[in-house]
Amino acid sequence: MVRYTANDDLSLPKATVQKIITEILQPSAGITFAKDARDLLIDCCVEFITLISSEANEIAEKEAKKTIATEHIEKALRELGFPEYVQEVLSAAGEHKEVLKGVRDKKANKMDLSGLSEAELLQQQEALFKSATEKYNQGPA
Repeated sequence: MVRYTANDDLSLPKATVQKIITEILQPSAGITFAKDARDLLIDCCVEFITLISSEANEIAEKEAKKTIATEHIEKALRELGFPEYVQEVLSAAGEHKEVLKGVRDKKANKMDLSGLSEAELLQQQEALFKSATEKYNQGPA
């Protein structure tokens, strides 16, 4: 199992964690979250993520898979004694998949709406790359 130490600089963005905390602890409740408590929570989250991903990696390796899939995360949660999280994780994964699908559809629509063929778009892209390379090679003005 891979182990990380505090020196590995693994962390979560403090602003993101603070936003999550703020959403959970409504200001009207009058409860605040100390900065050292937030930092401890971040350390706990990193440890939890490391634990789950290490177990999922072992499961994937046993199945001779090179990519950790949702099912590996699900098995890891169950094997590590967190079956109560499985449904929520699968739900979040499904929502994430839908968001990604929407992004892909939006990108596809952008291409369709441009009115240009793939060859024309590629030609424009190459011209932009060439222009950027020339500007870069000229150096500072």
